[in-house]
Amino acid sequence: MTRPPDALGPTGGDAAAPGAGPVSVTVQADAPEGAEVLRAGLAPCDPALVLLFGSPRGALAPMAARLHAALPGVTIAGCSSAGEIGPGGYQRGTVLAIGFPRATFRAAAVALRNQGDIPVSAWLATLRMLHADLAPDPRRALFGVLLADGLSRHEDVLAATLDAALPDVPIVGGSAGDGLDFGATTQILNGQPVPGGAVFVLVETTLAVAEVSFAHFSPTPERAVVTAADPCTGTILELNAEPAADEYARLAGLDPAALEPADFASHPLLLRMGRRHHVRAISEATAARGLKLLASIDAGTVLTLGRAEDVTQGFGAVLDGLPAPPLMVLGFDCILRRLAVERAGMADRMGSLFARYRVAGFNTYGEQHAGMHVNQTFVGLALMARGGGGDAAS
Repeated sequence: MTRPPDALGPTGGDAAAPGAGPVSVTVQADAPEGAEVLRAGLAPCDPALVLLFGSPRGALAPMAARLHAALPGVTIAGCSSAGEIGPGGYQRGTVLAIGFPRATFRAAAVALRNQGDIPVSAWLATLRMLHADLAPDPRRALFGVLLADGLSRHEDVLAATLDAALPDVPIVGGSAGDGLDFGATTQILNGQPVPGGAVFVLVETTLAVAEVSFAHFSPTPERAVVTAADPCTGTILELNAEPAADEYARLAGLDPAALEPADFASHPLLLRMGRRHHVRAISEATAARGLKLLASIDAGTVLTLGRAEDVTQGFGAVLDGLPAPPLMVLGFDCILRRLAVERAGMADRMGSLFARYRVAGFNTYGEQHAGMHVNQTFVGLALMARGGGGDAAS
């Protein structure tokens, strides 16, 4: 567990001082002096915290170790990705560093190990201790960032545990990725890998904070029952007592012999919770005609076939509805959303929106928001100058 530094200085006036917002720096993952370029780019903001996202997976740990050595005393947390979101919009084969200035942020982080074993009691104790050690100032905003193992398929329990341990703290995050290989992921805390575990960062800031969530799908009348499943691997074996991939293709009007990730992005499977539908994203069709998901699944679950809509329409309106223009939006965007954007030829348009609203983050294997694990969604935290008399968080 990393310990927080001394308390922040006095809360600022009606607006954040120049340089109060986070900064992002990006380098090619294979750049020989990549860590030094990141350090130099981050140094002017004097970061208390650095979030590090990168692909390919093998490039992240060595660069994180070098950056940790170059920035003593700075909390560094990160994970491998299925792509990055930086100054130019969607990126691949890069390492993105986001620095949170010491003048306006304090942070403490912890590794939540053995994600696949679901040690909920140990996680709860660890999270409560982390909160007590940070001793947050109630006059300031507090938020959490979760970087989970994207292949454990236990993010549902992890997100619910965080919500139980820190019920009044807005928490967003993403499941670490491995491009489109779905082989293994890497989580990093202070230069050290956290295999099979998650990294959680608790952050206090003098800025204002607002949660952001955006999805681009709607339910269709087509429904199916999971009649056989392997919860351990997150695989649907049968839908409506038929091989899952074949029945899914029939419902969606697709060729069962040619299913690919872009098809899954355009025709998501939805799980209804309360009044809302949430995507249970498909990563691949298996050789045995099953459907492997990026989340857990149980037999008896009723799923609805979804229809993807315009992946950019309404995104700007969501961010225009914020109380103030964001200094940065820390964003977690599902890889299947990115595939849908690229398939629709809208990558440049999405990149322009990301630049306009200063979005920085990564493409995920799943998103965590409001105590839930979801897929095919954009979630984030907008960091804004605090308005006079306004609350620090919303």
